[in-house]
Amino acid sequence: MNNSQNISYQAGQAKGQAQEKGNQIMEQASNAAQSAKETMQEAGQQMKATAQGAANAVKNATGMNK
Repeated sequence: MNNSQNISYQAGQAKGQAQEKGNQIMEQASNAAQSAKETMQEAGQQMKATAQGAANAVKNATGMNK
């Protein structure tokens, strides 16, 4: 392999490695976003349940739940 071919090969190797690293970073970002989405959905469900419980407590205290 001559010098020009070697440089071309090395450039191709570097490009492939950079693309793979980029893919890994994108996958990590996607996983983080999915995790954040799930966490927010869980928090929303907890808030909804808490609000419903509070509303029921008010209804019970005021006699509106009969």
